[in-house]
Amino acid sequence: MLFPQKTRPFFLLTLIALIAVAITGCTTAQADALPYIDLTQREPLPSVADAQVIPLKLAVAAIISPQGTVESYGDLAQYLSKKLNRPVELVQRRTYAEVNDLVAQNAVDLAFVCTSAYIAGHDSFGMDLLAAPEVGHQQIYYSMLIVPADSTAQSMADLQGKVFAFTDPISHSGRAYPTYLVAQLGSTPEAFFSRTFFTYSHDKAIAAVAQGVADGAAVDSLVLKYALERDPSLSEKIKVIHQSPPFGIPPVVVPPDISPRLKAKLREVLLDMTKDPEGEKILTELGFDRFALLDDNAYESAREIISVTGVGVQ
Repeated sequence: MLFPQKTRPFFLLTLIALIAVAITGCTTAQADALPYIDLTQREPLPSVADAQVIPLKLAVAAIISPQGTVESYGDLAQYLSKKLNRPVELVQRRTYAEVNDLVAQNAVDLAFVCTSAYIAGHDSFGMDLLAAPEVGHQQIYYSMLIVPADSTAQSMADLQGKVFAFTDPISHSGRAYPTYLVAQLGSTPEAFFSRTFFTYSHDKAIAAVAQGVADGAAVDSLVLKYALERDPSLSEKIKVIHQSPPFGIPPVVVPPDISPRLKAKLREVLLDMTKDPEGEKILTELGFDRFALLDDNAYESAREIISVTGVGVQ
């Protein structure tokens, strides 16, 4: 439909006015439909359901047997869960190397590892030293060479041709150090002993010697002390014939790619356990005075043993 030339401006003005009214009405309707939010009134965010929270994974190397690990570290896992307000899952593997793999793959957030496992992980993929236990006001431990109580052996030399129990393929106190002693005698474990086998935990190596299954073994001094306190009758079944020089104590580690915030929080919780009665109780159960910081230089003497034997290198 065509409009006369003189009426076109009037028509255009009318059309523009109608569109403006329509837009204004629509905007007003939308504004009326929106809820009023008072930004001065603040409320806490709704809590996240447990099923939505990713558990923190705590790995413990098999320094003691799986049953002993659950008994010893189960309470610590619950304590961490309470302090972090987050579920904590205890992860176990048969060998030290498997735990190292979990740390390397960021499959766990925190791990208790042995000395040589830490050295291997630190030197190969940057495993990060978080803290370390303190026992007797020191952060050291020893490799203890044990034999049955009725054995005539007085040193490693006397165990030539005997059956020897190693704890783990990369254990420092349970394999690297006894291998070093054999090397000082000009031999290798394969040639020196009649047979060797792995127990995959220090308490099982102690049991193997106590039961006469092995003629000798080298074990973590802290585990041996714990075992004797738990079962005093062991002192009638085994004896120590050699003690190593001191080595840096098995530490607590985290993956190299852990978030700085989580790393700082984990360290804070461990270091502050002595300030909390519940934390002190758990430390006592573990046989620790406290957790404290420790420098990587504490493991240089162990590195020297590893450089001689090659045990612990991954």
